[in-house]
Amino acid sequence: MKGNDIFAELLPPSVQVVQTRTELEDGRSYWEEERYIAEAVPERQQEFRTVRVCARRALARLGHAGVALVPDEKRAPIWPAGVVGSMTHCAGFRAAAVASANDIRGVGIDAELHASLPAEILDIILLPEEQVMAAELSAHHPGIAWDRLIFSAKESVFKAWFPLTRQWLDFLECRILIDAQAHRFQASIRARGPVAAEHELTAMNGRWIAEGPRGQGLLGTCVIVP
Repeated sequence: MKGNDIFAELLPPSVQVVQTRTELEDGRSYWEEERYIAEAVPERQQEFRTVRVCARRALARLGHAGVALVPDEKRAPIWPAGVVGSMTHCAGFRAAAVASANDIRGVGIDAELHASLPAEILDIILLPEEQVMAAELSAHHPGIAWDRLIFSAKESVFKAWFPLTRQWLDFLECRILIDAQAHRFQASIRARGPVAAEHELTAMNGRWIAEGPRGQGLLGTCVIVP
């Protein structure tokens, strides 16, 4: 991994990605965005602004400069026409990835602190077979928080899925199979048969990276819909 470039290692050249570990400013204020965070705590406001600075810098590479990125009625970002994109943020990290809709149908990215999930939410996030897989992977590769990685993979899947279907996807409606050696994963969409089939999204393929051992650094995942 080169410096801070988590997603640059995972995404194809057709996807423009900007990521940061410090808060950024545009040098101007976008009132269209600011009204959505007017009552938010300062930390949330800065997170919201910085990830949009990342997105604007990535969009500028596609010829879309100075775009206000407001959420729609379901809180998904509204991208310029002909653009697909995804944003992610966690403590100390923000990133955005965009591409032309002529090149790919969708993209999802997610970053998480590299730590195990709280035990009390495992049954909400992971299917029984995923919990077995996570335990088996942990036995052979204890340095990776596999349960958190599965969670992150599902987040990336949802971010690629939702703009194409406009349907919510529950954590337990998506099954993740991880290839530990190739740093790849496959997602199978369950219980959304007609919707998934209609949009040719019954399966998605993704990639993952661990920045450091469990308890250090970040986990990153991404999904591209060709």
